[in-house]
Amino acid sequence: MGLKANIRIVVADDHGIVRMGLIQTIKRLIPDAVISEVEDYKSLYKLIQKEEFDLAIMDVNMPNGTVQEAIDYIKIHQPELKTLIFSSQDEELYGMRYLKMGAGGYLSKLSSSEVIETALTAMLNKGRYVSDNIKEAIFLESLTGAAKNSPIETLSDRELQIASKLAEGLPLKEISNQLNLHSSTISTYKNRLFEKLKIRSIPELVEILRLYNQ
Repeated sequence: MGLKANIRIVVADDHGIVRMGLIQTIKRLIPDAVISEVEDYKSLYKLIQKEEFDLAIMDVNMPNGTVQEAIDYIKIHQPELKTLIFSSQDEELYGMRYLKMGAGGYLSKLSSSEVIETALTAMLNKGRYVSDNIKEAIFLESLTGAAKNSPIETLSDRELQIASKLAEGLPLKEISNQLNLHSSTISTYKNRLFEKLKIRSIPELVEILRLYNQ
């Protein structure tokens, strides 16, 4: 891959099986990589305070924080650290949003080993990875300005995170447990995003997320 020796990578994901699979893939592509792993944002912050890394690969739906907070934290404490979002969320709907937040790239968890290798190489060499799908979205936005008219853009990071989980059919209690927030807080976010999107039901939420993914 033409990379320097002893690349240091931190993998942040709250699912152990996901971390294990990604680490195995990285080790196969970069055998001498030094890899650390954490399961939530708070642990990521503590690790970044103690150690320096070349690349942070992180999921977005982890406890004890948000992806925007994490990106901002990294820019303050390790400004040279490159950040790659690794998520199962739909790339065309969410990818551009995370790039605008300041991430260096977005990689789908459904990606093949070849795509993962391409993303790792781009991130470590250039600090940026933009997939063909996101390139197309950027091109279409430049022509139509469609993203500016998307109500999704009015949602905060946390609201979008909760909207995604609601659309998956998760009950408020489960979302509360996953995000380490009170059920009443989740309910408040739900009401707020419903108001912003001018909807009244989960099916409407699912439809609007689908619509602005086209």
